[in-house]
Amino acid sequence: MKNIEMNVAGDVLTIKVDLSKTFGKSSSGKSTIIASTEGNISVPGKEEIKIGLNVYTK
Repeated sequence: MKNIEMNVAGDVLTIKVDLSKTFGKSSSGKSTIIASTEGNISVPGKEEIKIGLNVYTK
């Protein structure tokens, strides 16, 4: 994961992303990556629940 923190409290998933960070251009070169799970991953403590997240700017 890049620039993503996930926490589960009870049945609530909280996702934290620092919007001031960047990780260069996407593979297509059309956008700049801010955060990514880099594919689908399991939610902490809930292996049966998956998440895929990309945060980017044009």
